[in-house]
Amino acid sequence: MNTVDFFGHPISRLIIGDNPMNGYSYIEDVTTGAEMKAYYTPEHILEAMFEMEKAGINTMLPLASPKMIEVLQQYRAEGGKMQFIFQPYMAMDQDESMRLMMSVEPIGIYHQGTTTDNLFEAGHCAEIQAMIRRYRQMGIPVGLGTHRPDVIEMSEAEGWDVDFYVACLQNARLKRESAEGSYVRGETKMGLLFYPEDRQVMLETLKKVEKPVIAYKLFAGGQMFLGRSEEEKRSLIKRTYEEVFSQLKENDAAAIGVFQRDKNEILEDAALFEEWMSERK
Repeated sequence: MNTVDFFGHPISRLIIGDNPMNGYSYIEDVTTGAEMKAYYTPEHILEAMFEMEKAGINTMLPLASPKMIEVLQQYRAEGGKMQFIFQPYMAMDQDESMRLMMSVEPIGIYHQGTTTDNLFEAGHCAEIQAMIRRYRQMGIPVGLGTHRPDVIEMSEAEGWDVDFYVACLQNARLKRESAEGSYVRGETKMGLLFYPEDRQVMLETLKKVEKPVIAYKLFAGGQMFLGRSEEEKRSLIKRTYEEVFSQLKENDAAAIGVFQRDKNEILEDAALFEEWMSERK
């Protein structure tokens, strides 16, 4: 797997996010969040993480929930070598959360995207920057997560003290300003629709950014695959890699979610990435 430098750490250019592992589905008519959560027991999460290693994926964006931290601690105890860039779990005390995160030696942390967007929309950007200063205590690179291109534009224009961006290619904030994250409300993602035109808007913004970027929601939470055959899905995955990575900087990365119950999506997505890379040469 092709790697890029992330502040002295080689990370695979394709990395894994853990929304499905936490039961967050964007395709509830096909696979519910409850089904995802039921499948992703600690044992199955561990299996998936070791499968990532086999596929050459060496980095993950885990949610720093108590459940996930326990799994990551077990993974480390079993010799797991994956690197972690944390999405904070805002439903718990952040000082305690930071202590737990450091127990698995992360290489980065970023201000949680929905929290960023809520504060931005409420005009409380000073609170975002204050939390970034708190995360600086961890002694690791600190990033800014968001679903909104204009958040990144403001951060760049005002010189916010962030090292990297974690940017959603689908603007989940459209028509949902000030909505809390679903994990805070205990609700599903049902009814949240993504629009293809959002992707290029964010990509155009990211082209102007010199700092490292991790793009995510490449496959629109699986919505782009609805109604497609398996062969069409494979072709669409490769076209998406081309669309996204051709517009990111050479040292940027991208994250995808995987659901392992019905097939080995980790192996398939990694193999298609390698296939796409070889075709580009």
